[in-house]
Amino acid sequence: MKIAFLSVFYPYRGGISQFNACVFRALEKGNEIRAFNFKRLYPKVFFPGKTQLVSENDTADKIPSIQILDSINPISFSKTVSEIEKYNPGLLLIDFWMPFFAPCFGYISKKLRKKGIKTIAILSNVIQHEKKPGDIILTKYFLNRCDGFIVLADSVRKDLIKLKSDAKYRTHPHPNYEHFGEKIPKEKAREILGIPQDKKVILFFGLIRKYKGLDLLIQAISGLTDEFYLLAVGEVYGKEDEYLNIIKEPGIENRVKFVNQYINDNDVAPYFSAADVCVLPYRSATQSGIIGVSYHFGLPVITTDVGGLREVIEPFGTGTVISHADVNSIKESILDYFRNRLYLHYSANIEKFKLKYTWGSFTKLIEELYYELINPK
Repeated sequence: MKIAFLSVFYPYRGGISQFNACVFRALEKGNEIRAFNFKRLYPKVFFPGKTQLVSENDTADKIPSIQILDSINPISFSKTVSEIEKYNPGLLLIDFWMPFFAPCFGYISKKLRKKGIKTIAILSNVIQHEKKPGDIILTKYFLNRCDGFIVLADSVRKDLIKLKSDAKYRTHPHPNYEHFGEKIPKEKAREILGIPQDKKVILFFGLIRKYKGLDLLIQAISGLTDEFYLLAVGEVYGKEDEYLNIIKEPGIENRVKFVNQYINDNDVAPYFSAADVCVLPYRSATQSGIIGVSYHFGLPVITTDVGGLREVIEPFGTGTVISHADVNSIKESILDYFRNRLYLHYSANIEKFKLKYTWGSFTKLIEELYYELINPK
């Protein structure tokens, strides 16, 4: 199979780029594949973070790509179509994660489908967590220019069917990441990070947005005894003071290490190795790559029951699902996790999950769906 993979890759940083690198590496085993990348991803005015690019010392997978697409320049849309046409693939694979990219992706897909090239889109979400006017219209525009879909959660499947009732799709949970290095001894990891050796360490990891509920987790920790310690790690997209003001409250300031920065791939291991559990106190979500990172390091998770998070935890016994995204429910779930030593059961089950849901099983579904599209029954 000859594949043109259109999305974001190195040198752009972040979970989408990391995800695409893993998909690319799995697909190149047995297929001919070429990556088509952005030369401009977000205009600076739309980007809330510090930088869109990896740092010089980051060990991100340097996927070779053609940087040609500008998300807001229609001339580049046509150039991308021409470049992919020259490559002459049978499949155009697009990782779609935000309505902002619907105009460029939709235009390119429409033009290439006229040439007989099938389009499959990977969907991590369909309905956005932070909704904006026009999101649904843009998303529908893109979905209607695709032939098939790979969805990462059943909640995403349901949203897809609402917007495109005749969609052809396959469902596969987010595989665990494998490129962050090996787990290191807990004592050594805590020494590297400068955090206490004798505490129960709770990890929050990833870009910090309002919907991810870090404020709820900080308040939950403040209601626990001083044997609990919070390691909150990730670049804040929004107001940092919203979290610092809670941390400065009496009784909690010395029980939180707050690292407001993006963590390079080669620096991730100590954080997950130092923790006893990873907590996702999300107010909303569809799926989460953080669970995939946690599973790689054999770290159980506690998460709120939003989107498709339950689907990759409860059936496999790899963590605790909280019924409500509120301070007391989060606090009680943390207490129950340690009181009943649930980590023993969860850790063993994580290893079973890792064997079943791999990047190979994920990309196999892409291949199966493609052959179904070109040979309909």
